[in-house]
Amino acid sequence: MATTEQILGFYQKQGAMTDAREHGESFRSLPHDVASLAAIVQGLLLHEHIAPAYGVTLTDERRREVHLRSNAQRLSCLLDRDARPLDVARRAEERLASNCRHITVLLVAVLRAQGVAARARCGFGAYFEPGKYGDHWVCEYWNTDERRWQLVDAQIDELQHGLFKPDFDLLDVPRDRFVVAGDAWTRCRAGDMDPAKFGILDMQGLWFISGNLVRDVAALNNVEMLPWDVWGAMASPDEVIEPPRAAFLDRLAALTHDPDANFAELRDLYENDDRLRVPAMVFNAVLNRQEAV
Repeated sequence: MATTEQILGFYQKQGAMTDAREHGESFRSLPHDVASLAAIVQGLLLHEHIAPAYGVTLTDERRREVHLRSNAQRLSCLLDRDARPLDVARRAEERLASNCRHITVLLVAVLRAQGVAARARCGFGAYFEPGKYGDHWVCEYWNTDERRWQLVDAQIDELQHGLFKPDFDLLDVPRDRFVVAGDAWTRCRAGDMDPAKFGILDMQGLWFISGNLVRDVAALNNVEMLPWDVWGAMASPDEVIEPPRAAFLDRLAALTHDPDANFAELRDLYENDDRLRVPAMVFNAVLNRQEAV
């Protein structure tokens, strides 16, 4: 069984998506408190679906920015447009088109650069639409003083706070307000929750939850893919999840409920099972094409 030190060491290392390469050196000079870092990220990135609330209409060309997977690519795009330091907030129309995954991955990268263990979690937020659990990503970082993993939603800035009115501390999101994908899968399979309430736009159900579960497993292995990247054990909207695959997903859900206790098994499964490991090519379901990772 892996030790706490080994686990934290793994989540202090940058992965292919979080690594900002030549831009990463500037992370170390940023503030070292999570609240300030969340505010900095908010000043750089603009959620594509909430852009109109900021008075911004994204062109088709700008919308393509959300398909850039790595921090290295994304920061190059941002800084080519505006070379000012990262702690200088951009006007809304100058920010990089993004979503919750991008916001989370940038915060994770900054924390790791500062020596803090952090990881992205894929699941569902219960605070965007009453009675529903919206497709969402948040950052989970190791609170050294309290010796626990703490969830942070860096997406919700002051404007969005007024839109969604969360009734909790966004720097310490309760586990019943953000439900990791595996817990959503388990509870829906048990009949405790309705899978039709989990998803986004017109996409809901166990098939959608299965996709987020596989993405969460990848993220727990430091490979944070786009919310619409499809591979391996994920189900398609019109696909019946047969018992063997359902049992496999049950196992994944149980493992991701307590990733630290199951760290070695999660790492071994990811590295050796083609249903989980991100391949060289994945299907971008938004652009309807295969893409190199």
